Amino acid sequence: MADTLERTGTHRLISSDKVEGTKVYNPQNEKLGTIANVMIDKRSGNSEYAVMEFGGLFGLGSDHYPIPWDMLTYDTGKGGYVVDIAKDKLTAAPRYAREDVPEYTDEYTQTIYGYYGLNYPVL
Repeated sequence: MADTLERTGTHRLISSDKVEGTKVYNPQNEKLGTIANVMIDKRSGNSEYAVMEFGGLFGLGSDHYPIPWDMLTYDTGKGGYVVDIAKDKLTAAPRYAREDVPEYTDEYTQTIYGYYGLNYPVL
């Protein structure tokens, strides 16, 4: 039907299940990884992080890298997100193994924001 609208997104909004698996590139058009999940603040409803899966082969041996959401820009031409992080900076970034999810405390968040040179807005 022509009047049937897709209910998982609009020109401005996107469903979280469509974000997961989306490719992430750097400005040099190198694929860095894919979005594994999005961390959302329970109180404000704002996305705090995109957790990017990077490294390994076919998801095996890959690590998860929390990246502050505001660092990502969606590029419609690429059909993915662009983040201005060099691969060498990413390899030294805070990360964790898939099975070792950290506790996202304010201290942990400050570490991540600090690594990327951002100020964490303490609520």
